[in-house]
Amino acid sequence: MSSALAELRPAEHEHPAQWLRRVFRNFRRSRPFYGGLLAMIAGVPIMYFPYAKLSLSGMTMTMATTAGAGSLIIGVLLIVLGLTAWFQPAIRVFAGVATTLLVLVSIPVSNLSGFGTALLPGLIGGGLMLAWAPLPLPEPEAEAAVAETAMAQSTAAESATAPLPAVPAQAAPPAPDAAPAQSVEGTVPSRTGDAEEGR
Repeated sequence: MSSALAELRPAEHEHPAQWLRRVFRNFRRSRPFYGGLLAMIAGVPIMYFPYAKLSLSGMTMTMATTAGAGSLIIGVLLIVLGLTAWFQPAIRVFAGVATTLLVLVSIPVSNLSGFGTALLPGLIGGGLMLAWAPLPLPEPEAEAAVAETAMAQSTAAESATAPLPAVPAQAAPPAPDAAPAQSVEGTVPSRTGDAEEGR
């Protein structure tokens, strides 16, 4: 099994909800997720309002005209560009520029960008797609240094938690001052005895 497939399969101890959250987090961080999401959100009102039957005070309004066809094309293209930014992050610059231009074109073509509801999400989404950049790959030397540091920390943690080996009990060595003290005590009475004899 390759390392790419290992990330997509849940571990034995991992709950399915945790696995799904981890996969979604990796997906979201590896592409301009929010830019694509905002582009798709902007496409929905642009293509919906021209074909919706709006009712104002009992009067039904339909706008399915040639401008409605242009609105449908712009809305579908915005959704496609959002999906393209998700699944082909390499062409995010093209998707960002095209999203921004389509939203600006939808102002006169599609009822002021879906009555203004698609203008702000479309412009922000195009800007986010243009501004997003992938994280730089770690250098091999830095990666090796990080691996060595992690190994040293794990070794230190294992040695700190390992029990100390039992040391057998030993008899205490004799004190080195004990013998001279006895000899000094032995000579003192003899000197006092010599002194008594001299008297």
